[in-house]
Amino acid sequence: MKRLLLLAPLCTLAACVEAEPPAPLPQSDGCQAAALHGLVGQPRAVLDRMKLPAAARVIGPRDAVTTDFRPDRMNFEIGENGLIAKIACY
Repeated sequence: MKRLLLLAPLCTLAACVEAEPPAPLPQSDGCQAAALHGLVGQPRAVLDRMKLPAAARVIGPRDAVTTDFRPDRMNFEIGENGLIAKIACY
């Protein structure tokens, strides 16, 4: 009987185990952003010296941005520190 009482809390704890989170959805790279991920962490001025695709956007920390989704549009997000924080297609 004592053994059963010792196992009861363990069984209760086993029921509390969190499920694994779902795997993230694959990101499309319709604008070829992966090729430029080496720029993340570089100053924003680096983009001024580059020829960017026609539809590319450079988005500052407090810039207003449209919510239309275009997988072929390259977006450069600039952090508060003036460095390139993210490059993605959206």
